Amino acid sequence: MSENMTRANSQPAAPTSGEVRVACEAFRKTFAELKAEIGKVIVGHSDVVEAVLVSLFAGGNVLLEGVPGLGKTLLIRTLAQTLSLPFSRIQFTPDLMPSDVIGTNIVMEDPATGRRFFEFQRGPIFAQIVLADEINRATPKTQSALLEAMQERSVTVAGTTHRLTPPFFVLATQNPIEQEGTYPLPEAQLDRFLFKITLGYSQLDELMTILDRTTATTNPEVRTLLDGRAILEAQQLVRGAVVAPHVQEYAARLVLATHPDGRFAAGGADGVTNKYVRCGASPRAAQALVLGAKVRAVADGRYNVGFKDIQEVALLCLRHRVLLNFEAEADRLTSDEVVRQVMAATPTEPVRV
Repeated sequence: MSENMTRANSQPAAPTSGEVRVACEAFRKTFAELKAEIGKVIVGHSDVVEAVLVSLFAGGNVLLEGVPGLGKTLLIRTLAQTLSLPFSRIQFTPDLMPSDVIGTNIVMEDPATGRRFFEFQRGPIFAQIVLADEINRATPKTQSALLEAMQERSVTVAGTTHRLTPPFFVLATQNPIEQEGTYPLPEAQLDRFLFKITLGYSQLDELMTILDRTTATTNPEVRTLLDGRAILEAQQLVRGAVVAPHVQEYAARLVLATHPDGRFAAGGADGVTNKYVRCGASPRAAQALVLGAKVRAVADGRYNVGFKDIQEVALLCLRHRVLLNFEAEADRLTSDEVVRQVMAATPTEPVRV
């Protein structure tokens, strides 16, 4: 009995409500500081910056899509400057090979004995923030080299598994698939991105500010605000946020509403899902909804998740996981429009069993 008591006493005590409030307030301030620091370089796109930060603290990978020249790469490089983490950039091209990403075994020779042996040379994937620039310009063979790293946070070469240092993020940019020289990302890889964020064109006032900043003699300096340990602590705090059963059920039903011929298909038998969706979202989408909603709630100063938090991240979580059929293409519908219709047709009230 005394041994059990000793073991219980050795366990860390659960944080009190006061400690949680203090931690949430500190996180809210840090989130705002990061957003403001990135805003020194990135003009406008406040919702895009916020979505990238939400994904960071949720521990997920991000895919940014937009036509060339909108600042996708600059946004990721600026984020990396605010974090004290090893950073690497991989420029994806059609001739890029998997070994260029994950590394390879090379033959080495001991100068003393002349004995030859294999030694693993790590590739750029072994950083903690990896910018996969124009990821859809590489062949599917090279794109698949990222799958294990993005999901299991490890790399396997010649039967040996190498663990990646946490926290680990893949922040990828891609041009729209209508652009020349692009390869569509496979669904298995798209599903490993927590969010897909789209960037649009800047407004007139934003473009004027961009010109002032980029054609003058001064360059804004970005401060480093967080290290790896602080990020991991923030992720742990966020995961402790409370999600009521009826809110979690709503997130689950929202995912199930994207499944054609399912019980919860949006709009029923003749609704939007059965009419336009070929394949619905996976369970990863439900995980992304809840984790993203938790970060938004804590960043807003709350330790409990509401329906609005789920709805605000739904488009980011579902737009790349809902595959449309030919009828949707014929009607010129995008995945964003279909997801919005699915959300409108899915009530927040819990299902009575």
